[in-house]
Amino acid sequence: MLEHENTDTFPDPYNSSITNSVSQSTKHSDNTPLLEFRNVTFRYDNAESPALENISFKVHHGETLAIMGDIGSGKSTITNLIPRLFAIESGDILFEGKSIYEWNVDELRAHIGYVPQKAYLFTGTIDMNVRYGAVPNQTITSQDVENACRLSKADEFINRLDGGYQYMVSQGGTNLSGGQRQRLAMARALVRKPDLFIFDDSFSALDGTTERAVRTALHEELQKDNRPALISVEQKVSAAKKADHILIINRGQVAGYGTHDELATTSTVYQQILASQEVTA
Repeated sequence: MLEHENTDTFPDPYNSSITNSVSQSTKHSDNTPLLEFRNVTFRYDNAESPALENISFKVHHGETLAIMGDIGSGKSTITNLIPRLFAIESGDILFEGKSIYEWNVDELRAHIGYVPQKAYLFTGTIDMNVRYGAVPNQTITSQDVENACRLSKADEFINRLDGGYQYMVSQGGTNLSGGQRQRLAMARALVRKPDLFIFDDSFSALDGTTERAVRTALHEELQKDNRPALISVEQKVSAAKKADHILIINRGQVAGYGTHDELATTSTVYQQILASQEVTA
């Protein structure tokens, strides 16, 4: 199995055959899911039981999928399988109708903008850290960087820093707050202009006002020409209920898949989540 890398842009050496930019989106049909899990089972090395078992769902262009479940249920494992950070045991994962194992791994990852729960930044300027999200041969202008930071609302604090976009970030981003690091990680994914955004509980360090502003900007981004999709691991029903579909994971298995209204009446696990957060259907 592949080892998980401690970055949010999969920076292993890219194949030089990757096209100029992910903004030149893969041709797609509304009938072909952007991403599809087909009866996927995954087991960590030396584990007796699968971490995921018989997982199936679809995400189309322009759609949002929220993933919910208890800690350790397998939510982040699902997001890690998409860019082939690990190899599955059985089933298949399709991207644009083709198995991800038939894709060149670097080309596959070039279509994905991944934001982890704990954003990691590097020593260098803010501008450099955002540009790190670009794929090979992708032309990134200063305006592109600023636009990405505007969408992630990182511009609100960048403009107050000494040097602005030339402000020097320390290793790991320790001279920035957790919320500021998360917003820069989002900008790093946005500047890539991918077909699929993956946010792994990436709003956890944001205050309510900033979170709502970022989610609104992301929703507008999903309506752009290439109609990217968003998969987001969520903790709060108030956020998940706005997604096109919600996937409920319980002990590595699907415990519900549908809209908020559907799951509120059909999924016992989702009903328990609603009750724990004192949310009415």
